[in-house]
Amino acid sequence: MSESSPVIPGELSTQGRMLVLAAAFFGWMFAGLQMIIVPLVARSATIDMLGWNAAELTKSQSGRVGEWFAWYICAFLMGAAAGGLLFGWLGDRIGRVKAMGFSILCYSLLTGVSYFVGSPEQLLVLRFLAAFGIGGMWPNGVALASEAWSDVSRPMLAGVIGTSANVGIWGGGALSAAIVITPESWRWILLVGAIPVFLGVAVLAIVPESPHWLASRSRERSGPPRMPVAEVFRPPLLRLTLIGICLGAIPLLGGWGSGNWLIPWSGQVYKGDVADFKGWVVMARSSGAILGALAGGWLANLFGRRSTYFVISLGSLAISGYLFRMISPADGNEFLVWAFLLGLVSTVYFGWLPLYLPELFPTHARATGAGVTFNFGRILATVGVLGAGALSRVFEGDFARVGAVTSLIYAAGMVVILFAPDTSTAKLHVEVEPETV
Repeated sequence: MSESSPVIPGELSTQGRMLVLAAAFFGWMFAGLQMIIVPLVARSATIDMLGWNAAELTKSQSGRVGEWFAWYICAFLMGAAAGGLLFGWLGDRIGRVKAMGFSILCYSLLTGVSYFVGSPEQLLVLRFLAAFGIGGMWPNGVALASEAWSDVSRPMLAGVIGTSANVGIWGGGALSAAIVITPESWRWILLVGAIPVFLGVAVLAIVPESPHWLASRSRERSGPPRMPVAEVFRPPLLRLTLIGICLGAIPLLGGWGSGNWLIPWSGQVYKGDVADFKGWVVMARSSGAILGALAGGWLANLFGRRSTYFVISLGSLAISGYLFRMISPADGNEFLVWAFLLGLVSTVYFGWLPLYLPELFPTHARATGAGVTFNFGRILATVGVLGAGALSRVFEGDFARVGAVTSLIYAAGMVVILFAPDTSTAKLHVEVEPETV
């Protein structure tokens, strides 16, 4: 006689869990470096490849530089959205570890190839393709780490993962402050972006697979086949997917469509060492971001998922409004303080999201669901960035006015979160393999 009873999937060893955490942290940290590469080099690269003189830019040329900046960001966002879907699906089909390793190889190798570009169009295409790997890193790293660690550790874990990208962004800012990025010397940072190829190989070679995913796959083999991509776009998961996309889009629109204009604005206005000050702006904002993202999971656990998101949106709206309307990069240290505060508050989102989004989906669709919700938010963000690029031309390259308008997106976050389910008291859903006795 046989009956079914649940078998809890085997836990990873302490060493295995630490390898998972290290892989997720460094994979997303180097993805953060990738994210800041375009904002750092966009102005210098565009001026160089179009053959202009940086010291004698007309208002029309400055506006066109702003348009190219927006197009580079859009290429990144669209590529990351597509990569999140592709590699998220692969993570649910072939395993979190393989998909994560291939994601890291993708963004590293294609960034290295970008060193040889000769036109803005070529850089645009290669950043789009490299972003596939950046988008694919997030859902697989989050799903793998979430399944490898206990519920007690997950708020801290979400903060650590959220922080890692900002560590990479800070590192990019530090490099650009130490080694000046100019129209004559901007390509070197693309070679730095290729270094994680060694991490991708190591992930494929030594990081253990999620036992929860292995159990889910074993269960699937004994039952009807599942299609997680289709499942997240139909009831009962469809509503959760749409809400997750909106929640992921708000901070992405705020960061890419608004906050990143601080960098070209600094290069445009600051009268000292322009390249050096841009690096300091990146470091100031990302220093705050490291702390904010680290606290995100803890704050969400302490005050509740919905309340935390609402307050983040309100704070980001207030700080960015003041930053873009009341002060200027010409104010030097005061500007850096407010850039730090914007990073501190607006990136609490990115410690919140790794905790919340995996809680919306069951194991067999978790990487797909996390990839779709976070990275499809990038598609919505692309619309905002394109609008910001158009505003750059309308405002004749006045990046402060562009940032002031686009920062209003944070008000939408205060509305969207009211429709989201509160998962504060829910445990991460784990599917288990029936055992026949």
